[in-house]
Amino acid sequence: MTAYAIAHLREAAPHPEIAAYIERIGATFERFGGRFLVHGAQHEVMEGGWPGHVVVIAFPGIVEARDWWESPAYREIAPLRSRHIEGDIILVPGVPEGYDPVVTARAMREALPAE
Repeated sequence: MTAYAIAHLREAAPHPEIAAYIERIGATFERFGGRFLVHGAQHEVMEGGWPGHVVVIAFPGIVEARDWWESPAYREIAPLRSRHIEGDIILVPGVPEGYDPVVTARAMREALPAE
């Protein structure tokens, strides 16, 4: 099932290392089947706050996402970003084909204490 690397990156001043990171990141995830879904796009905050930017990279599965994150190629360029941009990055599996949120809600209700 598809997995995602999601980054919430704060605003940062332009820097040559950030440009180098952006130029090189695609090559680090292509061999793991990764591809950008969101990158450099303006977002609309509908609730709460979201200062900065969002990046979403899709992978065939969580194993590939983790392998990319831990790969020597990515670990080599990660400091180019992290020295200049603060942020939060997560890896998360998507839902399977045919996912039904009603089933999740039912399980949640069944776990509630009896009234």
